[in-house]
Amino acid sequence: MTMSLIDSTVFAGGDFKKYDDARIGLLTHGLNYGTGCFEGVRGYWNAEERELYLLQLREHYERLHASAKILMMDLPHSIDDLVEITVELCARNRFEENIYIRPLMYKSAEDIGVKLAGVPDAFAMIAIPFSKYFDATAGLRTCVSSWRRLDDTMVPARAKITGSYINSAFAKSEAQMNGFDEAIMLSADGHVSEGSAANLFIVKRGVVYTPDASQNVLEGITRRSMMTLAKDELGLSVVERAIDRSELYTADELFLSGSAVGISFINSVDHRVIGDGTMGPVSRELGHVFNELTYGRVAKYKHFLTATYANRKVSA
Repeated sequence: MTMSLIDSTVFAGGDFKKYDDARIGLLTHGLNYGTGCFEGVRGYWNAEERELYLLQLREHYERLHASAKILMMDLPHSIDDLVEITVELCARNRFEENIYIRPLMYKSAEDIGVKLAGVPDAFAMIAIPFSKYFDATAGLRTCVSSWRRLDDTMVPARAKITGSYINSAFAKSEAQMNGFDEAIMLSADGHVSEGSAANLFIVKRGVVYTPDASQNVLEGITRRSMMTLAKDELGLSVVERAIDRSELYTADELFLSGSAVGISFINSVDHRVIGDGTMGPVSRELGHVFNELTYGRVAKYKHFLTATYANRKVSA
């Protein structure tokens, strides 16, 4: 069941409404100046249980509150309220497929002038059917981008700020126009940071490495889950540290992680094959565990999930 946007229900202006009834003006501050913040939440449809599981809702809304604070915004809903709104939104749309949820906070003034303080803001949320961010079962062909990752002294890297994603768009577009699938960005000091919109992991001699927060990475929620699963399920050591570009070339495995991406392995960087060019055992096992977890099939990780339809009457 795939619905069109015109048929979908969204949350905007403090209420549920149809997509076409939730519009913003051409002078909206968030549109003109990138003054907004957002989250990307995944929902996974378990056909056997006829249940839609929403992944790590509270963690996403904790980060949204932090992003809003950085942008001098007053998010009008508590974390508990946001969880309830999200579940209700998904139930109203009667999803029976995998989805992507976009909660968005933005400066809503319709005037000219770049500033944060004193500018009114608004909150909205939309959920849409969503299957894969990448279609790369053979692995991702990547390159190191000429575009550097924004530094925290320029745009706070720990916040998912709408305007900062032009940085990602430059890197991703450059990579694709040069025949690659994805870009790997370096920090201002030349260390590995992340993909265009996903965190990066290296596997070398049985140890998992990922760039530390000082490299201006978004401290991803899926990143945190990967670190937990690597330790608890695979018994591997996980190290956060600065990583040099040349370490990418000699890694046993490389993979990206993120809410939209899930887990996607990298088969080459700058035309250099990683390992034997196929998915390595760590990437494969982490991907398997994560996939089972997201569909509610791993009892010990059920607390990662929020059920949409359990004991719930679907609103009209």
